[in-house]
Amino acid sequence: MQGDGEVLFLGGVGEVAVTLGHDGLSFLPLHPELGSSCLSSIGLLPKLENKIKFSDVYAVELLDEGPVCGPWNTRIVVQGKKNSEMHRFAVHVITRSRKHPSQLVPCEYLFGHKDPETCKSLVEHLSACINNEQDRPKNLMVFVHPLCGKGRGCKNWEMVAPLFDRANVNTKVIITKRAGHAYDTLASISDKELKKFDGVVAVGGDGLFNEILNGLLNSRNKTSYPPTPEGFGYFGSTEKCQGYKNDGLNNSTPTSEAVNVMLPVGSNKSDDHEPLLSTGQSVGLDISSLNPNTESSTGDQVPSVSFPNDWFRLGIIPSGSTDAIVLRYGFYGEVIRESENYRWMGPARYDFSGTMVFLKHRSYDAKVAFLENENSHSLAASAENVADEVQSLQSRRKRSRKTICQANCSVCKETSTPGQDSEDEIPNSSQMIHDNPKWIWSEGRFLSVGAAVISCRNERAPDGLVAEAHLSDGFLHLLLIRDCPLPLYLWHLTQFTKKGSDPLTFKFVEHHKTRAFTFISSHDESIWNLDGELFQACEVSVQACRGLVNLFASGPEV
Repeated sequence: MQGDGEVLFLGGVGEVAVTLGHDGLSFLPLHPELGSSCLSSIGLLPKLENKIKFSDVYAVELLDEGPVCGPWNTRIVVQGKKNSEMHRFAVHVITRSRKHPSQLVPCEYLFGHKDPETCKSLVEHLSACINNEQDRPKNLMVFVHPLCGKGRGCKNWEMVAPLFDRANVNTKVIITKRAGHAYDTLASISDKELKKFDGVVAVGGDGLFNEILNGLLNSRNKTSYPPTPEGFGYFGSTEKCQGYKNDGLNNSTPTSEAVNVMLPVGSNKSDDHEPLLSTGQSVGLDISSLNPNTESSTGDQVPSVSFPNDWFRLGIIPSGSTDAIVLRYGFYGEVIRESENYRWMGPARYDFSGTMVFLKHRSYDAKVAFLENENSHSLAASAENVADEVQSLQSRRKRSRKTICQANCSVCKETSTPGQDSEDEIPNSSQMIHDNPKWIWSEGRFLSVGAAVISCRNERAPDGLVAEAHLSDGFLHLLLIRDCPLPLYLWHLTQFTKKGSDPLTFKFVEHHKTRAFTFISSHDESIWNLDGELFQACEVSVQACRGLVNLFASGPEV
């Protein structure tokens, strides 16, 4: 019936003329003077739209004969009947919340007709249309952290699980029983078994997502070790281990960059909190299935799974205390370490621990080398020239217009073509990093060292840590906070809470957009906060890997 109109009865609206197009279903009220009545009252439609996109539909359901709510205080006759029972079907969609437009909520369009065959035909047609969308998942592995965020993990999954059932998505649910459970499961699963799934969903905090990502990538990613400046070496050991940190969401077929982290195997780390596990570390599980050519039960060779690829995606159902995905050292690392003693306080432990760590006002000797990004005019500063050079950086940043990353971001979508010259276009970022590295050093005493590939916008920091950070441009944002008087540091921190402010323009703050950096400290004075997990290492190399993983996401909201 594409292009033709069918008269149906829509709950809360009345009679509508319905038309099916190639990308969705549109309807026109035949009695607009009656207005929308019970939609908001019964909570079905947070916001009535006259078009339903197939991409927003997660299920179409044929219902039994029953009542369809009409406009309030009317006695209209519909298809020969007063507002009474009729044959019905429901279109389940995701739409934006009225009170919080950045939040997506499920809602229902309830249609009715006197002819059951008309309803059945429309349901079959709509189902075929949404099933033809190739990016819809059919089978998912779900990891649920039962203790995250004051035990919200299982409750959150129980709340959203009916949506997956209604959408006919098969889920294999695994309730984690210990630290490393998700990592061990994904590191040991055979490629043949993994190919049965369209993706993995984490119901938990940032630590669980990091664990899932490491389990998938540690033996399947083809990315080389992060680059290091000439002469850089690890104290006491030449062995290296490799781990990954994912930092972001992108558009409807989202690709995300990840951060590749390298550290010494012999570094002091806690097994309970360490998300970066060596590929040579025994976990007591059979990992022989991760060999490149795995034989199936029939003797056929099963192609190995590697990343990046265009079919496997990751999803997050936030259920943790912070759900922040970021790499930081010093102040923020100490906040996480201190907060471990107050887990019984729930999310409030971060406020309490943050105040205690802030009052101590510790700084740390360190050296940081980062790859120069010629087009962004990064500046390195030492203790002697920090004032002049960073002030010059501030003036340039004030003059430049910030492009905020959001859904369908043009910067993240850009692809390299001959003759184009853009800092965000990366023909082969890994090759560029290793073939022609230009390192800049910055050293001194720092209150904190941080890096992020997403803005990290949240309720307390409406613009995030770095307002102009993009999810999939191949860059990370290195933030170096030098030692300064306590009142100035407090002033800097409070600027994050104000929308439109710029906390990175202080003279003691360095902000560098780069593809890779290396951190060196002579002692294990502090600890890293890696996606909310403790990470002990005094020498670390970090690289942004563009397009390493795909995510179930529409993109960040502004």
